[in-house]
Amino acid sequence: MIQCPNCLREVSSRSPTGIEQLLCNLNNEGGLQEALDILPILKEESYLKAFPEERRCRAFLEFCEEGDVGAILGLVNDCDNEASDEQGSTTSIDALRYQDPMGSMSTGLHVAISSGHDEVAWLLLLLASTLEPERFPPDVVQAAETLRVTRENQTGKTEIRLLEDSKSRTAEGLAKELGGKWEAWVDAGWLQPPI
Repeated sequence: MIQCPNCLREVSSRSPTGIEQLLCNLNNEGGLQEALDILPILKEESYLKAFPEERRCRAFLEFCEEGDVGAILGLVNDCDNEASDEQGSTTSIDALRYQDPMGSMSTGLHVAISSGHDEVAWLLLLLASTLEPERFPPDVVQAAETLRVTRENQTGKTEIRLLEDSKSRTAEGLAKELGGKWEAWVDAGWLQPPI
């Protein structure tokens, strides 16, 4: 439980599901938000203060959740440009393969699948997997060409389809659990980790 630093009273509470929460009424330019749980926001800000190098990766995951392909490409291109400027710097984090320690170790591919954004899932398979080019649907290939997305050599890089979340699920495992439109992806083997 969280205590007030001035009066030492407990200011957090438990949700009906038993999760700690810090509720407040927030009034800003967006209007009044009553009983807003600010604890996740405070935890994230505290985490980013301790690990500022992960700020872009956290933004990347938010873009994946929102389905914002343009923002993802912009961020990836910015990271690529910075990496080439730094020439061998080890401080750069690979956003495409980033696993969120605050969000169940999910990758962007996990987030795209759980949010239902197949365009983002295709983009991440194109940029961070070894899925054979002929396995991509023609409309995905055409969209990539239109957006001038080029595929890097994946040698020496971690295959995104191999990464597991904190529940030991690959993106394919998550897609199997969710079903729906992801069933076709699983059946086609697009999410299947390489052997």
